Amino acid sequence: MKSIYRRVILKLSGEALADAKDATILDHEKLASIASSVAMIRELGVDVGIVVGAGNIWRGRLADKIGIEASTADYMGMLGTVINALAIQSAIEEKGLSCRVLSAINVPQVCEPYYRRKAISHLEKGRVVIFAGGTGNPYCTTDSCAALRALEVNADAILMAKNGVDGVYDADPRTHKDAKKLTRITLNEMIERQLAVMDLGAAAMLTGKKKTIRVFSMDDPEAFRKVLCGEDVGTTVVDE
Repeated sequence: MKSIYRRVILKLSGEALADAKDATILDHEKLASIASSVAMIRELGVDVGIVVGAGNIWRGRLADKIGIEASTADYMGMLGTVINALAIQSAIEEKGLSCRVLSAINVPQVCEPYYRRKAISHLEKGRVVIFAGGTGNPYCTTDSCAALRALEVNADAILMAKNGVDGVYDADPRTHKDAKKLTRITLNEMIERQLAVMDLGAAAMLTGKKKTIRVFSMDDPEAFRKVLCGEDVGTTVVDE
């Protein structure tokens, strides 16, 4: 089987790394599952960049509750993504893959600073690259980071692997029993209907750039392979 994509950005939420049973921020099985999926992607010859959130460690609503200023709270979230990136790196290296963490905020004792050319060089050498620290700026989400890095390293697609969600729906399936899954939509339609794929700033950044967004459930270990090989899995967002 051959991948239809040459280079992808894998977007993961921080919540997807947590252990729901005992509320710890990281779960060994989930990290191992992600690493196995990344190894499979590399077996297909696809370059892999990863952007991870920090929702398992730090949430903005907690900052509001305890009175932390918004910019400071965002920087705390960026540090949380570094913790998650290092955990994912460790799991990936256990699979025998070469992996680098590049951070938009300067933490040289634990990872490399982000430079576009360095990131591309790592990818071209077959290394998995994890982009930590968001964009390095407050008021920007990790969705925006995924969109920005996809443009900077010229990725073909952004793979949004969701925890417990198998695609994009026309309404919230948790509250609307008649919600229908959308198998294919355009980026403009996603923006106009304000569908919950990524934040609108990130979506606007991708407008006109001919990048594909694939939204699917990470609970299915075969979903990654199916998506990469062009099978109709989850929801495909195209820029037309």
